[in-house]
Amino acid sequence: MFNWFKKRAKQFTLPEFWNEYENSFSPDTHKDLKSARFVVLDTETTGFSYSKDRILCIGAVEILNYEIQIAHSFEIYIKQERFNEKTVEIHGIIKNERIKTLTEYEAIEKFLEYLGNAIIIAHHAKFDVTMINKMLERHGFPHLKNKILDTVRLYNATRIKTNFNRQEELSLDNIADKYLLDVSDRHTAAGDALITALIFLKTTTILKNKKGMTLKTLFKV
Repeated sequence: MFNWFKKRAKQFTLPEFWNEYENSFSPDTHKDLKSARFVVLDTETTGFSYSKDRILCIGAVEILNYEIQIAHSFEIYIKQERFNEKTVEIHGIIKNERIKTLTEYEAIEKFLEYLGNAIIIAHHAKFDVTMINKMLERHGFPHLKNKILDTVRLYNATRIKTNFNRQEELSLDNIADKYLLDVSDRHTAAGDALITALIFLKTTTILKNKKGMTLKTLFKV
């Protein structure tokens, strides 16, 4: 009983934008691939430690009516004190660069307003989603409520499984190369989100044609 009251008290202290995000979910929010809203996201971070590192940038693009909505893309840069010279070589975001930055709290509000109840898609999704959840934790928010699809798992599901399959590199670059996708905008959050969106459309089209998969069965691959 005490835990119930504690949970209810915490809900009342959360800001309105979180309540609007949480209340947007319902059991039948997404019915099929055609009608579902997806948000394909990518993060650029100071490193790969969930506890020590921070998100520098979140990039995302929307898929609606099974089409990429470029005009409704999303990109924010987050002000951080932590700095890692090694990761700068990858993403190019340098400390004190003249880019408009938001605080983590401001970024959470903007991101949740954009994300809503969409299904999240990411490449190696565990990393990006965990980094976002850690950011939420730091400001007293619960974790994301969205359903998640990982393009690595979807790509694996398209492959014919035999005893002779060799171990395959499943990086974004490698899969994009197999699908002949342009990767000139790699290592920006927005660019990687767009490449991931193209991989999602390619893999799900293959799965629909080969296995007749539906939105519901995609979560089971």
